[in-house]
Amino acid sequence: MIEFICYPKCTTCQKAKKWLDDNKIEYELRDIKENNPSLAELTAWYKMSGLPLKKFFNTSGLLYKSMELKDKLPTMSEEEQLKLLATDGMLVKRPLGIGKDFVLVGFKESEWSEKL
Repeated sequence: MIEFICYPKCTTCQKAKKWLDDNKIEYELRDIKENNPSLAELTAWYKMSGLPLKKFFNTSGLLYKSMELKDKLPTMSEEEQLKLLATDGMLVKRPLGIGKDFVLVGFKESEWSEKL
């Protein structure tokens, strides 16, 4: 069982959900807009993932662009970036697949197949 964090209107999230269903992988669905990840969750996932923190930002999102984060992130500390991510789920790259010992950010079928 994984935690599947998504935005239901997002087409990539819909593809990932269909893939989970087609592969009979059990998950608990969490709408990122209604239930934004907390600072503690984001910090733990970031550390567990081994990914650069920038990978957790939804760089194609309207909020990211309107806040001009492309220019601001390089000057922010990791703590400031994590706190910012915790303010609004629409800033977070999705879908997220959270397991006991892994974090999947975004949907790449090959990565999800390997972990699940």
